[in-house]
Amino acid sequence: MSTSFQLLHADERATPIKGWVRGVPLEPEAHQQLRNIASIPFVGPWVAVMPDVHLGKGATVGSVIPTRGAIIPAAVGVDIGCGMAAVRTTLRAKDLPDSLAQLRNSIERSVPVGNGRGGDHRKLPDSIETRIAQSGLVERLDAIKARHRRIRTDKLDKQIGTLGGGNHFIEICLDEEDAVWAMLHSGSRGTGNLIGSYFIERAREQLAHRVLGFHVPDRDLAFFMEGEPLFEDYVEAVSWAQDYARANREAMMARVLHEMHHRLPKFRLEKTAVNCHHNYVQREEHFGQSLLVTRKGAVSARAGELGIIPGSMGAKSFIVRGKGNPDSFCSCSHGAGRTMSRTAARQRITLKQHREATAHVECRKDEGVIDESPAAYKDIDAVMAAQSDLVEVVHTLRQVVCIKG
Repeated sequence: MSTSFQLLHADERATPIKGWVRGVPLEPEAHQQLRNIASIPFVGPWVAVMPDVHLGKGATVGSVIPTRGAIIPAAVGVDIGCGMAAVRTTLRAKDLPDSLAQLRNSIERSVPVGNGRGGDHRKLPDSIETRIAQSGLVERLDAIKARHRRIRTDKLDKQIGTLGGGNHFIEICLDEEDAVWAMLHSGSRGTGNLIGSYFIERAREQLAHRVLGFHVPDRDLAFFMEGEPLFEDYVEAVSWAQDYARANREAMMARVLHEMHHRLPKFRLEKTAVNCHHNYVQREEHFGQSLLVTRKGAVSARAGELGIIPGSMGAKSFIVRGKGNPDSFCSCSHGAGRTMSRTAARQRITLKQHREATAHVECRKDEGVIDESPAAYKDIDAVMAAQSDLVEVVHTLRQVVCIKG
């Protein structure tokens, strides 16, 4: 398979860095962060960098970090299991009303946004309640809590089926055939954040007492070694958070579809549906090795596997099919990737510019979402061009409704 990566770092004393970044910006701070990761001996055989790469906490967002016999909690991050879900309906653009404000408002009422309470807002659909009960999510979390009492679990029943804030969103989109899609982006909410933060701190504590034959350039790259009790506990906890994140997306999607059924003509769901993580870790086989592969802002893109690459608020999004490129550890980007920090975006993007960029979308036009405006993100077309050997486009989506937390 031909490949378009660039070798971003080839120091014989460190792990190589392969980047799919042609035509997209790579900030110097993110490049240094990648070099820090590559300097750790158990990382490798190389680090794969996606075109939406940007500076993160500890590890760079938009990177695939394989490790041997160790795991770095901050590389997974605190939004454990964050990802996307999308489903195609039999509705077409002509079935939508001229004004989508009422549909947007009803979805916002049904799916709590921001950091508000959600558990008692509206009962979850019976199918989701049953799935949660059968999955053992509550019992599994109780077992984790019994060993790690500092982990708070009181957010669990309040936030299932809720969106959250920041870059999380719900969208109604149209594809190239004017078919209507429901799409959303969220993760394991407050409980996942608490789990991630707790284990990152435990890894830092252990790092301070480790005797190492190598330098760890950033305390956020602290790690657990396979065979240590905290390694196994973290794997169990992160697996729980990933399952909870998937269930959360299913619960939200059920609520969104309920409102669509209530407000729009009768429709069915088509077979094209995707629910994928882009902040997670799992054990995989690559090049004859058993590796722990952390995707921090990256999506699995094995041959034939469907994934979602959203653009920014008001830009195009894509349903893609993986090409199984081994150089990227069968991965692709998770979105467009930021070019501005949230602070910089609020300082540099005007309300007029935001309203012009989102004029075609039923969405918030206020200062509270300026940091999510399209200008704060990379050009999604350039991002897609840089990874043409990782995925092929199945559907191109354009937003008509966008709900932000």
